[in-house]
Amino acid sequence: MKILVINAGSSSLKYQLMDPDTREVFAKGLCERIGIDGRLTHKVPAKDAKYEFDIPMPTHAEAIQAVLDALLSAEHGVIKSASEIDAVGHRVVHGGEKFASSVRITGDVMAALEECIPLAPLHNPANITGIQACEKVMPGVPMVGVFDTAFHQTMPAKSYIYALPYEFYENDKVRRYGFHGTSHRYVSARAAAMLGKPIEELKIITCHLGNGSSVAAVDGGRSVDTSMGFTPLAGVPMGTRSGDLDAGILEYLMGKHGYDMKEMMNILNKKSGVLGISGVSSDFRDIENAANDGNQRAALALETFQYSVKKLVGAYAAAMGGVDAIVFTAGVGENDAVTRMNIASGLEFMGVKMDAEANNVRGKETVISAADSKVKVLLIPTDEELMIAQDTAAIVKG
Repeated sequence: MKILVINAGSSSLKYQLMDPDTREVFAKGLCERIGIDGRLTHKVPAKDAKYEFDIPMPTHAEAIQAVLDALLSAEHGVIKSASEIDAVGHRVVHGGEKFASSVRITGDVMAALEECIPLAPLHNPANITGIQACEKVMPGVPMVGVFDTAFHQTMPAKSYIYALPYEFYENDKVRRYGFHGTSHRYVSARAAAMLGKPIEELKIITCHLGNGSSVAAVDGGRSVDTSMGFTPLAGVPMGTRSGDLDAGILEYLMGKHGYDMKEMMNILNKKSGVLGISGVSSDFRDIENAANDGNQRAALALETFQYSVKKLVGAYAAAMGGVDAIVFTAGVGENDAVTRMNIASGLEFMGVKMDAEANNVRGKETVISAADSKVKVLLIPTDEELMIAQDTAAIVKG
């Protein structure tokens, strides 16, 4: 079975054509600068080949057509006919309370996605556009929506409710939703497989650490708490996002500097996080290099990030009444041994014992805790595309 996975952004579109059963990736790539001029990067792993093209992409429809053309090309394609694509799986950022699992896209589903736009104004419109573009270019091909928020719909009310007047939840749907759900679901399932135990018997803390970061408490395979909130702005400090802060700070800064809400939100989303503290970069590698060169603000940015994650690990262990495994994933989690060690260090009181040599690895599925550690610490590269493809295949097969 061949599934095309689409992750559409406002001016970009990532794709993978893969077999969810064998996990073979036939081709993958990225369309950039949609609506500006257009550029396609197309990779064929079997040939270890990479192709780059400048292609006009005024809309996502032209981007999808460019992807199909690349997949069908006699020179660098991997299929002979578009009919070989059995279904398309779309990443959708926000499903609100309407979707607790992946679904086949219908007219009613599209209407529900439109209703969720106010909850994710930067993401959902692009996701919807990607779906519509695929439907236009590939009429009749089954489409499936896989939601970042769906995995966290198992959170109990005590985890998702905010201490605001209750009518804001009832009437305006203001609550914690959580994000990165596809990643948290994938790595928690892989952790159970690696440990050789049923996921229903495990308490797992998953740390998706990258430019966007979130931590989740997964009890018996179900998300019971997570750090991102009503929007992806909440939680730990990230590349450019502030994470949790005192809301009174907004009123203070807006009053003192004359910012309007749009300017303030731009600061919180684009100029804060480790970039804001360090003044160096939003890239953790740049910050680590600066810290190693003696930049104290860069060192403080890293310490603040690591401390925030460590606190959540402790909090989620308390929330679940224990923890069997801690998982590190995503760009920073998979590749930064120092960050992993600094987060795990000091957790010996709860049964965590790291193995420095085992931890000295990048992007490899492995156990990085000591053999006698009561709590296992795992490094698991995330694979959201595989999760989307598997969900899509399961739904299409019925």
